[in-house]
Amino acid sequence: MTTQPTQTVTRRNFLKGSGVAALALWGLTATTPAAASSGAVDDDAFGMLIDITRCHGCNSCALACKKANDLPLSQDPPTCLDCKSYSYINECEAAAPDSAEQTRYVKRQCMHCLHPGCVSACTVGALRKTAEGPVVYDSDKCIGCRYCQYACPFGVPAYEWNNPLGLIHKCEMCFERLQAGEQPACVEACPTGAIQFGRRKDLLMQAHARINFDPDRYVHKVYGEYEAGGTSVLYLSDVPFADLGLPTLSDQSVPHYAEGMMTKTPVVALTVAAAATGLHFARKDKGHEAADHVDQEDAS
Repeated sequence: MTTQPTQTVTRRNFLKGSGVAALALWGLTATTPAAASSGAVDDDAFGMLIDITRCHGCNSCALACKKANDLPLSQDPPTCLDCKSYSYINECEAAAPDSAEQTRYVKRQCMHCLHPGCVSACTVGALRKTAEGPVVYDSDKCIGCRYCQYACPFGVPAYEWNNPLGLIHKCEMCFERLQAGEQPACVEACPTGAIQFGRRKDLLMQAHARINFDPDRYVHKVYGEYEAGGTSVLYLSDVPFADLGLPTLSDQSVPHYAEGMMTKTPVVALTVAAAATGLHFARKDKGHEAADHVDQEDAS
């Protein structure tokens, strides 16, 4: 009978990992935030326009998201962003002054900020803003420090608490589909046209055209045009955005605040990140040792 060695983290493995991490992270903490918040945004970057007045809450988008990302399906539709759901429909009680309809359905997912705070706060480059628009995640680089969670004003990154490596999960706007010339799965699945996909600049023109064409139908504002420095996901609504649970934010980009946190507390940031990295690699090394041990026993 094959015995599995205990998955414990030794002091030697931890110190080895954190020592190497400290040297690497010292440079990364100084360069990552600046890289995230500087530079012009690509005018041809993609985005999504979500028209709340057209959403009926069917959850087709949430189901398509799960299928496209190989996430577990359940009998009930998702009600929050977590490791098993990258998108969901938030049901809100909010009514326009001239409307009898009391319920509004709000699709929620990563906002794919133009200058993402999560990217700025990540000390190891596990998150990056692509030229195409989506903010994507590399689990191989992640050390589970959770800085991205603290830096995101929309509460998007979900932490995988039951994983020793502490990975995160989030919508990537179906980046692989975009590279293949396809639309995000949620956009394809929407039966009412509530979710539009295209170049962000074109979507903004379309959004303002809808407001101008039917000014009594919409709030005279496109949410995400300026909030947090601008987002790739935009909203139109007939009720105040605050009533839909969308945070009221200034037009200041989020990395402005994330950079302040990182630069004012570099020693704390470095220590926490180095410790997390040490633990990450110590566990990974221990996993490899365990696999080698099992292989040796099986061979004998």
